[in-house]
Amino acid sequence: MLALVKESDLDWRVCSRARLSRDPRFDGKFFIAVRGSRVYCRSICPAPTAKEENCRYFATAAAAAEAGYRPCLRCRPESSPGTPAWAGTSATVSRALRLIDEMGSEDGGMETLAERLGVGSRHLRRLFLRHLGATPKSVVQTRRMDFAKKLIDETNLPMTELAIAAGFGSVRRFNAGIRKTYHRTPTQIRTIVRQRVALPENEYEFRLRFRPPYSWKGMLAFLAECVTPGVETIENSTYRRTIALNGTDGSFEVSLDENKLALRTRIRFADPRALYFIVERIRALFDLNADWATIARSLVADPMLAKRLKADPGLRVPGCWNGFELTARAIIGRDVGSQDARERAARMTRAFGRPFPSGNGVTHLFPEPRTLAGTDLASIGLPKARADTLRALARAVCDGDITFEGVVDSDAFLVRLRELPGIDAWTAQYVAMRALGEPDAFPFEGQDLKRALGLNDPGGLDLRTERWRPWRAYAAMYLWNDAEMIVARCDGQESTRGAVRKRSE
Repeated sequence: MLALVKESDLDWRVCSRARLSRDPRFDGKFFIAVRGSRVYCRSICPAPTAKEENCRYFATAAAAAEAGYRPCLRCRPESSPGTPAWAGTSATVSRALRLIDEMGSEDGGMETLAERLGVGSRHLRRLFLRHLGATPKSVVQTRRMDFAKKLIDETNLPMTELAIAAGFGSVRRFNAGIRKTYHRTPTQIRTIVRQRVALPENEYEFRLRFRPPYSWKGMLAFLAECVTPGVETIENSTYRRTIALNGTDGSFEVSLDENKLALRTRIRFADPRALYFIVERIRALFDLNADWATIARSLVADPMLAKRLKADPGLRVPGCWNGFELTARAIIGRDVGSQDARERAARMTRAFGRPFPSGNGVTHLFPEPRTLAGTDLASIGLPKARADTLRALARAVCDGDITFEGVVDSDAFLVRLRELPGIDAWTAQYVAMRALGEPDAFPFEGQDLKRALGLNDPGGLDLRTERWRPWRAYAAMYLWNDAEMIVARCDGQESTRGAVRKRSE
């Protein structure tokens, strides 16, 4: 297994075999630097194979860049699947990387980042060097440069707007950074890219890569049960939804590009400065950074899971666009089946969401917390208990007591969430799994787990689930996906061979 570690800890023999195989499952898990050309590449680079004595291996692109290598223009390291940051790193580094993804730029510098994490900036630097082989500043700069290169290659944005969208303070800094990194100007790089079809104004198309296998059908099947009609739609194997960010409304759609092992993503948004955040959020929504091969090696040891993994390889854990929306959606559907939950969500969206005139099956934006905080939710037929819980959540978000952005301590966040009336352990774990991206979250209760595994004796369940750590969220997905037990994942209801059992309030 190729864990995420610094160069000195990488086994060059393993890296060499992976490099020679050009197997896409290793794409993004390490990078190859060639001493002669001073270029670093992905493991699947189509360039002629370099001699082993001329190669160095780095766990991250930032580490290769910090060592003085520049990205390959042929294999485009910035397009590789995201590095599974939670594998082999400390919790602090993993949380820092999550914050960097949300920040999009330095946003106050490393001192601010360290302060949010509750550590000193020097200690944070030491942790990054130990686990990633690069400093926090280098990681931020490399990610910004990677995104700038992606914008040059995959959009028709004018360079002035592109520099702003990539997080550079000025066009001059942008030009200097590109020239230093790629030894070419931005215009020169764009001229060697295959001519792109011009898109309408404020539309952008990206291909977001993943490591195979990827169960696109499984992902859509899960999301189809959880859609909020009007806000989201799934048709012709394409997922669409509306989004709102920093006062601007927009939408995106995602479909599978099987030939390129990527999701084809089209974003419609008027503010290009938000593109980095939108792209990273979409990557999280579709769990594109997961290393399924590593996860499978841990879960396949359980015979009950092994057959499920074989039947549907590459099942991922869906994230969400907005944590408040996900939690609200779980609350309003907590005591009914999936169809009734969708109808409740549709009524709430039509009554309290802003209209969105775009067509394609999406008509509204999900209601904002400040709208729901003082709304009479009984008018849409929501039970009093659910209405009270939803209002309490909306007020907590408006008051700043609950925030879904920049969560550093998941446990502390879940404690605050559980303090709200009507938020039970299942809901909290479901939010941790999908809104916080916690791979070990487990929204299952004892009887449900017993039934899912087909066991008569509930004894030993805790020990069994302990063996699935730290991938219990993926185990939950496979249990939910079982044909013998269809679980309405959005509301916690269980339907076994057509019989629906409602949970008590």
